[in-house]
Amino acid sequence: MCLRFRPLDGSPLGTAAYAGLLGTIGEVTPAVQALPPDGALADVRGAFRYFGRDAAGLAAVIRVRALALYGVDCVIGAAGNPMLARMAAREAAPGRTLVLPDDPAAVREFLAPRPAVALDGIGPKAARTLASYGLDSVGRIAGVPLATLQRILGTRAGREAYDRARGIDRTPVVPGAAERSLSAERAFGHDELDPAEQRRALLSLTEELGVRLRDRGQVCRSLSLTVRCADRTGLTRDRVLGEPTAHSAALTATAYGIHAALGLQRARVRALTLRAEGLVAAERAAHQLSLDPEDDKARRIEAVADRLRARFGPAAVTRGTLAA
Repeated sequence: MCLRFRPLDGSPLGTAAYAGLLGTIGEVTPAVQALPPDGALADVRGAFRYFGRDAAGLAAVIRVRALALYGVDCVIGAAGNPMLARMAAREAAPGRTLVLPDDPAAVREFLAPRPAVALDGIGPKAARTLASYGLDSVGRIAGVPLATLQRILGTRAGREAYDRARGIDRTPVVPGAAERSLSAERAFGHDELDPAEQRRALLSLTEELGVRLRDRGQVCRSLSLTVRCADRTGLTRDRVLGEPTAHSAALTATAYGIHAALGLQRARVRALTLRAEGLVAAERAAHQLSLDPEDDKARRIEAVADRLRARFGPAAVTRGTLAA
């Protein structure tokens, strides 16, 4: 089961509330893996008999407790393994639970139209390689022999793509597992065609990721942008940063560059997801000194804003363009 928490008032999920919600899930099952800042994976198979409920019933229990105790609603995806649960959660409507039956035919039908990047382990580079062979959807990947995928992607990556295109994921739910990336998503209330509104959403995403990285004392080496369109297709592109950073301005410039390179024009965009990848501790990353006084000023202002947020809450400081 994959859960995403959404405060009813639309505010960011606080650290204390998030910890409490993880504890609430822990009352149902001890196998809970945090997916900060607002998600979790839970293996609830052992709880079916104890509570006398199926996955949908347990999801309802968790949702009621989250609403009653923290004023938080949940988007929940339930399936037979973590990969399918995460994919179901991405497709679930706000405040709803999407249960994917543990049936091979239902899994095939669910996976077939998804883009290749929807599968765990297939990044933008591998997806572009597969697309060059006409394998641009999970259904097409599933129809290819294992040997062919291994020739295209390599022995190990080919085997993983072969299994996951068939809905097979042997990854366990690991409580306390370390994160290798951070992501944030903005879903639009309607199909967004205005590039300016899309860039405004990107600005809010980079501000959020920058604050979270600096709060954790980390920097990222690259950014990955996924654009989900109204026809359920997805476009993903990534870009390596000039140097590992958590500086919001640098993240914003890179995100804008990726967005412009996509050439979306009049695309009907449903959601944007930005992922910071290659996380390392900030003290281990080299930083090239800048002689630009404006850059130095921006970093000092950023540091002051972070201190204000730490003292008065995440909404204490925000950009004027995002406050409108």
